[in-house]
Amino acid sequence: MTAFPNLFTPLDTGSVTLRNRIVMGSMHTGLEDRAWHTRRLAEYYATRARGGAGLIITGGHSPNRQGPLLPFGAQLVNRAQARRHRIITRAVHRAGAAIALQILHAGRYAYVPWSVSASRIKAPIDPFTPRALSGPNVDSTVDDYVHCAELARYAGYDGVEIMGGEGYLVNQFLAPRTNHRTDEWGGTPRNRRRFAVEIARRTRAALGPDFLIVFRLSMADLVEDGQTWDEIVVLARELEEAGVSMLNTDIGWHESRVPTIVTSVPRAAFVEFTAELKSHVGIPVCASNRINVPDTAEAILTRGDADLVSMARPLLADPDWPVKARSDRADEINTCIACNQACLDHAFANKTVSCLVNPRAGHETRLELLPTRRARGVAVVGAGPAGLSAAVGLAECGHGVDLFEAADRIGGQFDLARRIPGKEEFAQTLRYFTRRIDTLGVHLHLGTRATVDGLIDGGYDDVVLATGVRPRAPEIPGVDHPSVLTYADLLRQARPVGDRVAVIGAGGIGFDVCEYLTVAGSPTLHLREWKREWGVTDPRSDVRGAVTAVAPIPAARQVVLLQRKSSRFGAGLGRTTGWVHRAAVAARGVEQIGGVRYECIDDRGLTVVHTDGRRQLIEVDDIVLCTGQESVRDLETGLRDAGVGVHVIGGADVAAELDAKRAIRQGTRLAAALGRR
Repeated sequence: MTAFPNLFTPLDTGSVTLRNRIVMGSMHTGLEDRAWHTRRLAEYYATRARGGAGLIITGGHSPNRQGPLLPFGAQLVNRAQARRHRIITRAVHRAGAAIALQILHAGRYAYVPWSVSASRIKAPIDPFTPRALSGPNVDSTVDDYVHCAELARYAGYDGVEIMGGEGYLVNQFLAPRTNHRTDEWGGTPRNRRRFAVEIARRTRAALGPDFLIVFRLSMADLVEDGQTWDEIVVLARELEEAGVSMLNTDIGWHESRVPTIVTSVPRAAFVEFTAELKSHVGIPVCASNRINVPDTAEAILTRGDADLVSMARPLLADPDWPVKARSDRADEINTCIACNQACLDHAFANKTVSCLVNPRAGHETRLELLPTRRARGVAVVGAGPAGLSAAVGLAECGHGVDLFEAADRIGGQFDLARRIPGKEEFAQTLRYFTRRIDTLGVHLHLGTRATVDGLIDGGYDDVVLATGVRPRAPEIPGVDHPSVLTYADLLRQARPVGDRVAVIGAGGIGFDVCEYLTVAGSPTLHLREWKREWGVTDPRSDVRGAVTAVAPIPAARQVVLLQRKSSRFGAGLGRTTGWVHRAAVAARGVEQIGGVRYECIDDRGLTVVHTDGRRQLIEVDDIVLCTGQESVRDLETGLRDAGVGVHVIGGADVAAELDAKRAIRQGTRLAAALGRR
């Protein structure tokens, strides 16, 4: 018995029986691109298979040499490569899961000068203009997909997923935005669909009935001149007739100006597209995007909105997500918070994909928390992200851990972040650590300020200083004025502010504070409000691409965001999330003033001087300081002088822009290192 019976009902696809309805969706890790990383990749997938996933879909592999995302990127074009993949398929099968290879031709998204597409139209996110495929080249590319699928079967895969979304090559043929052809591969909706349908038809003919063929179908392109809903439905039916076993949901192109998977997107925001399509086809349909907890997944299946649920990042965050859900331990799941900082941001920077809340992801063979040979007594001072990860990791290795926190709750800077509109998911990480502290027997001392003498008297073998940061006060005349407060005062103490507010400092914290200040009432937007704010239509709309004019929510107050630099605001924000924050702040009318020197603060407000010498008074009621942090490491010298083994991590080590990714990684690595002693 389980609290999620639909989620753990097997599914017969006709070619393979999946043990449950949980699909680990495709995510390119970077390990696919180099042969010498094959065993690391095998362990990465096998870890998720042991964790209970029913079907695993690999990162994308190109069917030919024109289609990889990057030069020398992942491709499957010959038997030598296929034989190497057997290491992966055997590892996954031994763990009880099925696995499908995703075939992905990047088309005009390929970051190479020899890219190809349906038409010669440059992508706004790529510096290279693609060459339009000739008619014979299109036909031979279809054959390349078929050959890749045959190699996948030779490699031991249970099936393939044909990537038909996200603005990649197949999607480029489907949408008039990128298909300006007038031959048999374009010009009409039927001809634009022909490329996708031919790939499916020829693949089924070549592979026979006993091979899983999943098609990743773009159900909302979220770009102008994308497909209409009627065109998508017709395509789905034609794919079913062509022999596709299952349809997987894809939402949005990479160039879309609508966020689809960041943390501010409501959970299961696009499942209505999947549900609507499901009523038009007879094959299983898989829901995707912002499904990260078992309750959401089970509700989707219970309502009949989908037959399966796809989760990529949630299984990065916790490979044991399925096992925990099935054994009624959902409260122990390390929930994906959709921050993108170590997964998609890494992918687009050509780094190995990992996870902010689980730095072991992608490094399973290199970052192991092994049982210690000798249990040590360890004090961890500070229960922010760094201290929490260290305390939990050390306890997993078998050490005795005392965790000291001066505040009355855990979380540190994460406790501030969860209060930002759109970052409510961060509370899930604190829930996870709270549960792990309990199950592992970590001794938590809240409201307790650790002292040098107390730590020395405790007789600990090691002391971990994860004491975090304090806001830095800039040297501005009048900075002690009653109208001035720090971001910590604003968020933690919920200090009231007036209708006109200046925010000094335009880093990540400054943008977060602007969003906090401009949202009135409950910070969580309902799905309908969120769709209006970003201009997303309903599934049955006849609007191409499912996008319309945005309707921003009125700001709760007037906010001015200032920075000393003359560079672009938010330049240091995350690669895949920064544009969302910049767009949200702009939509709420936040005035942005850069290249200024702060002259003084007084009863009138804030006076600044521009680079041309012009002086400006900004009349505001309150001023919020987001001017950086400084490390808190007051205990270090006394402990080292007493000969105590001290380890400094997180913000106490480097007071950077609240880098939780680095903090949690440091804590985990320290636990792994001490565990080997």
